[in-house]
Amino acid sequence: MAKITPPTPEPRNARTSVLPRFGALLTAAGIAAGSLLGGLVPVSPASAATDETYVIGTDTTYAPFEFNDGTSLKGIDIDLLDAIAEDQGFTVEWQQLGFDAAVQALQSNQVDGVMAGMSITDEREQTFDFGDGYFTGGIQFGVLDGSDIQDLEDLQGQTVAVKTGTQGQTYAESLEDELDLSITPYNETTDMVDAVKAGQAVAYAEDYPVIGYGITQGSGFRLIGEPALGGDYGFAVNKGQNPELIEKFNAGLANLKASGEYDEIIETYIGSGSDAGSGGGEQTPPLGDGQNFVIGTDTTYAPFEFNDGGLRGIDIDLLDAIAENQNFTVEWQQLGFDAALQALQANQVDGVMAGMSITDERKQTFDFGDGYFTGGIQFGVLDESEIEGLEDLQGQAVAVKTGTQGQTYAESLQDELDLRITPYNETTDMVDAVKAGQAVAYAEDYPVLAYGITQGSGFRLIGEPELGGEYGFAVNKGENPELIEMFNAGLANLKASGDYDEIIETYVGTSGSEDGGDGASSAAPSDIFSITAKYWPTLMQGLGWTILSTVVALAAAFVLGVIFGFGRLSRILPFRWISTAYVYVFRGTPILIQAFFVFFAVPQLLAGSDIKFSPFVAGAITLALNTGAYMTEIIRGGILAVDPGQNEASRSLGLGHWKTMQKVVLPQAFRIMIPSFVNQSIITLKDTSLLSAIGLAELTFQSRQIIASTYMSAQILTVVAVMYFVVITLLTVLADRLERKFNS
Repeated sequence: MAKITPPTPEPRNARTSVLPRFGALLTAAGIAAGSLLGGLVPVSPASAATDETYVIGTDTTYAPFEFNDGTSLKGIDIDLLDAIAEDQGFTVEWQQLGFDAAVQALQSNQVDGVMAGMSITDEREQTFDFGDGYFTGGIQFGVLDGSDIQDLEDLQGQTVAVKTGTQGQTYAESLEDELDLSITPYNETTDMVDAVKAGQAVAYAEDYPVIGYGITQGSGFRLIGEPALGGDYGFAVNKGQNPELIEKFNAGLANLKASGEYDEIIETYIGSGSDAGSGGGEQTPPLGDGQNFVIGTDTTYAPFEFNDGGLRGIDIDLLDAIAENQNFTVEWQQLGFDAALQALQANQVDGVMAGMSITDERKQTFDFGDGYFTGGIQFGVLDESEIEGLEDLQGQAVAVKTGTQGQTYAESLQDELDLRITPYNETTDMVDAVKAGQAVAYAEDYPVLAYGITQGSGFRLIGEPELGGEYGFAVNKGENPELIEMFNAGLANLKASGDYDEIIETYVGTSGSEDGGDGASSAAPSDIFSITAKYWPTLMQGLGWTILSTVVALAAAFVLGVIFGFGRLSRILPFRWISTAYVYVFRGTPILIQAFFVFFAVPQLLAGSDIKFSPFVAGAITLALNTGAYMTEIIRGGILAVDPGQNEASRSLGLGHWKTMQKVVLPQAFRIMIPSFVNQSIITLKDTSLLSAIGLAELTFQSRQIIASTYMSAQILTVVAVMYFVVITLLTVLADRLERKFNS
């Protein structure tokens, strides 16, 4: 079951400006006059009268979002906020003012909030604070059933009706030159409908749910074209005011989605037009032409992305389905969350799909598609822990994941609970930290925690979900707008067809909900032999990449070692300086930093060259350069270890410098170097594990994938340790035999 948040202190046409109208001014004036006549007291925020009642402004004629059927005020906005109020323990007093007047009343503190099918736009966010988006709209044209107009091309040279200051007007104006449209503005939807019926226009532009509702009521219209300019509708309060009302709205909305009541409200008015997708909705034609995009993702973030013999999860299945729907292909790069973001900024990948929350800070760097999942942060503690609530965390150590909302949430409680916060890179690291007693709890999105519990992680949840926010698909700011467009169109199609719900249901088990719940996967085997048998192919694949990258790196490193080893002994000063600098740089910096530099920084430094490294290529280059520096010193030391008398004797016999090196010095030096070569080879093999940070699918990387889906870290790490031990032992035995052969 999805967890319900208890009471605590998700757009209509995007009107590009608030246009004062005569009726709106009269309405606002009437409110002010009523206040004065009621007691001749200064106007104050409506909520001042009571902490439990909020005065909410709304539109008057915007079915199916708000309208009056002669008996009562009803519609999606009305029913939704009333249900949220009931869920969160407050009451609503509705004021039907009209859209412009409602916005003006909010700015003058005559009402506490506005719920009127209002699009969330960047301009409005400068003035208002919005709750989570509760509906995704889109503009279409409506024409009379008997009209000859079948599609947008048939509007060529015709007159169309629009509503002043809305996205419908923006959409029509975007087609004005192309279709030679004559555009006539009106104040209300009913005015546009009447204009088309009277022959003053052949079509009107409006949000598709509004037209769709009219059709169900026998308006005599039908839709043409596909929805365009879709955006989220939001509940608004004045900037910096009533934050507790926004918090209640978000918590209530999440609860309604989790319980299914949200879907019921949407279905009541527009059926399959729900943005949650109930199946059977209209499909936007594919926008892609078969192009391929490289997408970075996390490595251990079940149920959003994980590997249990194949890469899967909500993010993976969702984007794969969108790609199929929109006719493009996806090449996945499993990099880890931080590395995926760095790879995106370095243009190593085209986008990131990794359970990433959409935040204002990230919007400064990335462009996001429409939110595809609404999460929330909770703490997980071991089943046997004595911690029952947040207050029991007083003075304790908690684990968080670097750069996530879990870290933000823990830091918001740090002073109050005197928390000691330890950051980790992966969810599995946090789990292991708690199991090892290094922390008593870890903060993570509740679907991730819940999924782990279904997999036998041995944890339970405490507290309630907090900081719920939408997950988004990201590209670099101003880049790949066509990919964002395809993502949004595909996501809308999946919601309309019901495929979105099926994907969510597969992993978090709440059909139609965006908020998670019970995991649907069966628990993984828990004993070491069953785990080894099940995941042996995956582990062997990782071992193969480990050995391959080691062999390639050692071969390249030996060549580098010979070149720069002789360089270190050269009488040519520039060559000797370069060789010395190479050794100092690559022995004096951590290999992990070198890997990040090669994979992320080099492509940025070579901007314009379109150079991109795969994780294997970047890893092999890093290992070769790092190992080469040590090989350089091994070779230099081996040559210097040969008795100088050997060199002098050879020269006295008339052999030149290079002949002496070839025939006398190097054979003896090589025997001296063998133990050091073996030792360095072992170090290089073990260093491959560090390259999992850039997504190289070697043995350690694969083990972390398995741990992420099974939470059996002790068993998996034991198997991996044995595999490393066997390989290194075999390498050591082989080296010993080679050494005996050369020294015999």
